[in-house]
Formats: sequence, C-alpha cells, structure tokens
Amino acid sequence: MTATHTTTVPHATTDDPTSSQVSGRASGPASNGRRPVEMPRRRWPTALAIALVILTTADGSGELADTVGAFGDALPLLPLLYVIIQQVGNPRVTWPVLGAGVAVMVALQAQDVVSQPVALVAIALAVLVWGSVRGTPHGRTTFGVQAAGAFVFGALALAGLAVDPDLGRYLVAAGWFFHGVWDFVHLKLDKVVARSFAEWCGVVDVLIAVYLLFLL
Repeated sequence: MTATHTTTVPHATTDDPTSSQVSGRASGPASNGRRPVEMPRRRWPTALAIALVILTTADGSGELADTVGAFGDALPLLPLLYVIIQQVGNPRVTWPVLGAGVAVMVALQAQDVVSQPVALVAIALAVLVWGSVRGTPHGRTTFGVQAAGAFVFGALALAGLAVDPDLGRYLVAAGWFFHGVWDFVHLKLDKVVARSFAEWCGVVDVLIAVYLLFLL
C-alpha cells in the first residue's frame, strides 16, 4: 500500500502589510498633495473678492454720507448685470458685461446731468421692457425673477440714498447683503451668470454689507 502525500501551497493574501504600506504611499500623499494646489485654483473668485474689498475699504477715512453714497450709487449695477446677461442668454458674456458696466459707471460719475443710480435703474427698466417685447431665452419665470430683483435692489439703493446716512447705511447694507444671497442662490442653481462671477460677486456683496454695518 503506497502512502500518498499532498503538499499544500500557501496562497497569497491581500493582508500583506508591506503591500498595503506601498499602496498607501502611492495613493495617500498623491491625493492629498493635489488639494493645496487645486483649492486656490478653484477658489480664485473668493480670493479676488477679498482682495478687492480690502483695497476698496482700506482707507476708511471717508465720511459716512460719502461712503453710503458711493456704495448706494453702485448697488443698482448688480441687478442690472443679471438683467442684461439673462437677456443675452449666454453666461460666457458675464465678465465682459461687468467690464462694460464699470465703464458706464465711470462715465456717469464724470457728468452731472443725471444721477448715477437713477440712470442704472433706467437702463435696467429699458432692458426689461426690451425683454418683455422681444422675449427672453430663459423663459418667463426667470425673466420675472430678474425683474423683481432689479426692482427690489434698485428701490433699496434709491431709498438708502434719499434718507439720512445713519438710516441709509442699513438700507444700502441690506441691498448688498441680500444681493450676496441672490448670487449664492444663482451659484447653487448654476443659472443666468457664470459661476465664477456668482461666487466673486457674492463674497464682495456680503463683505461690503458687513463693512457698512460694523466697520464703517
């Protein structure tokens, strides 16, 4: 009778600590190493907004009435940009439209014929009338929302400029703050304007509101 011997060959397992350490070194630092590089790239609108607000408010030596007046004058530009961009129907034009809007503001400041906020509100109304006649790429609902925004923010700006600066600062600050909320809602929905602009404008708006309420 012949005895039969069987030889058991050990199988490789995945619990080898050496292999897990190697894979950990290959994947862990690489994925973690990308984050510090990618974060500034993705958050450049926030960084740009913070830098702009610091440069705008760093002096802090202006009179209350002048500061409230300056930010009240600029407030109607914010909904105007949304009205124009939604009517164009292409978020890619967002930053060029902002540049054109700033140029219009500079031109309005150089003349004494018409008030800057009144002119900006009038332009917004003209674009809205154009949209109601010609139609709008985003549909009537979005058009109505943008029209309501132009009315509310324009009214807050004009009211803030018409009253005493001590009260006006709160009205103007409310306009800037709630337009920041408006920006972040559009950022979340990814509608009407470019996402980079919505993030940038939202941060600028909220920081200026904080400045008007607590730092001015």
